Amino acid sequence: MTEIKVAALQLAFSNDIDANIAHVSELVREAASKGAQVILPPELFEGEYFCRVEDEGLFATAKPTAEHKAVLAMQALAKELGVYIPTSFFEADGPHHYNSLAMIGPDGGVMGVYRKSHIPDGPGYEEKFYFRPGNTGFKVWPGPQATLGVGVCWDQWYPETARAMMLMGAEILFYPTAIGSEPHDADLDTSRLWRRAMVGHAVSNVVPVVAANRIGTEHGQSFYGHSFICDERGDLVAEFGAGETGVLTATFDLDRVKRHRAAFGFFRDRRPDLYGRLAQDV
Repeated sequence: MTEIKVAALQLAFSNDIDANIAHVSELVREAASKGAQVILPPELFEGEYFCRVEDEGLFATAKPTAEHKAVLAMQALAKELGVYIPTSFFEADGPHHYNSLAMIGPDGGVMGVYRKSHIPDGPGYEEKFYFRPGNTGFKVWPGPQATLGVGVCWDQWYPETARAMMLMGAEILFYPTAIGSEPHDADLDTSRLWRRAMVGHAVSNVVPVVAANRIGTEHGQSFYGHSFICDERGDLVAEFGAGETGVLTATFDLDRVKRHRAAFGFFRDRRPDLYGRLAQDV
């Protein structure tokens, strides 16, 4: 039996990057103390979710991977605890800016950087003002007895993201997130849709899914939490509601997951010869 223990963190953030890093670090330590080997904080935990407005002054908060406070702090923590920490951050690369994720390994090194592929643009989520579409392609990394796939927030709505990572060898999928209320429609609650979309990825790819979201209200925009971990059949094995702060953990038998994936036949019965339309513009 090949097991992996994973964790998702849920918490609120302020505009104090040092305080945010300290709070995330506290929960990472808690997760590690429970045996978690891969620990997922929410998206852009360095501060409040700044993409609700278009403010050119905020570009100054972006930093290169090797200089970003959040990345450096998680590198030191990962090395101390011997864990993997997929770390979301606002990246500056010369004149370009990305919503990026550094996969940090247990030796404290950055194993690679993934730049968010799908960039949303709408009321309260005006990310196209800040971020270029990612140019890394989808990424997977060798983890503790498993290959890890990570998409970032808006990526999680796209079945193509999950399937691409699975075809690259992913054995568990992680999605750090910052999502909540819709400023243009107070009656629209996407929390159920958000969860169902990712549970669908779990079922159709026969793979465990880990999702970490923030909570709290930032300048009238509320983030709804509901972080969760589900198994390869889409059953929730750990979950939070809208207000809890803390750590979710779950252990998966990857040999069992692999057997279930083979038995369902979803990958055996794929017909790539029929899927050319998927790669064409609408």
